[in-house]
Amino acid sequence: MSIDSNMLVMIGLTVISAATPLVFAAIGELVTEKSGVLNLGVEGMMLAGAVSGFAVAHVSGSALLGVLAGIFAGMLLALIFAFLTLNLRSSQVATGLALTIFGVGLSALMGQPLIGIAYEGLPDYHIPVLADLPVIGPLLFQHNLLVYGSIALVLAVSLFLKYTRPGLILRAVGDSPGSAHALGYPVIRVRYLATLFGGACAGLAGCYLSMAYAPMWVENMSAGRGWIALALVVFATWQPGRLLFGAYLFGGITILQLHAQAIGINVPSQLMSMLPYIATIVVLVIISRDRGRIRKNAPASIGQAFHPTK
Repeated sequence: MSIDSNMLVMIGLTVISAATPLVFAAIGELVTEKSGVLNLGVEGMMLAGAVSGFAVAHVSGSALLGVLAGIFAGMLLALIFAFLTLNLRSSQVATGLALTIFGVGLSALMGQPLIGIAYEGLPDYHIPVLADLPVIGPLLFQHNLLVYGSIALVLAVSLFLKYTRPGLILRAVGDSPGSAHALGYPVIRVRYLATLFGGACAGLAGCYLSMAYAPMWVENMSAGRGWIALALVVFATWQPGRLLFGAYLFGGITILQLHAQAIGINVPSQLMSMLPYIATIVVLVIISRDRGRIRKNAPASIGQAFHPTK
């Protein structure tokens, strides 16, 4: 393998690693929003999942238990959010922001004893035969199971929303909860399940950060990825396939700062670190100009409270 192909593989691997937590967090938020619920607490749930997964994996020595703990932590915070917004009908925007602040503080408190402790990371799974192919093998077929799982999850969600009866009910609840309730569908239950799924995916994204991407605990290690995931849902206009493309695009922008100086681009590192967030703002501005596409794909009742007695 030549030097150029080695460089290509290295860049590709870092892009995939940077994109995977965005895929998990964004696909969970997409399902949540499809039900009509806007949860801005993705960042907080990611951090809760990251610290919980790392702590359990470190203590137990089991990566599986760590992943399950991260998923549970994300779902627990999502459950709190769902109770406040769906039962008590608090503002979804304010509650989501509060959930992020709560998750940041809670993870910092829980993670104090874990600072400076390294973790061996998740093992890579080499797919037989395919992993031995030049360039493509190490680039696509030598990853840990969470990377493969993120792609499979996007495919599963896409099929679920398009071709299954529960997916149709979920979309109906997000577009017109009053009509769905009149037809006998349990709107609150559907929104609860969608919100819990979003929390599980956010926790899984956090697990990937602390157990695979950078196998250690660092305070606030999500570094705004939860907000980028929220922007990705809008960028993708609530379509899973486009979301996957957007996640890898933003992953490439994220790791650009790591390779720019290596290829001779003399740009201040601080400016390069700003690129993912600048790109997020630019993309949102561009997307917001196409209001027709947003109205066509966005859930009509997103962010609106619903009470079955009304």
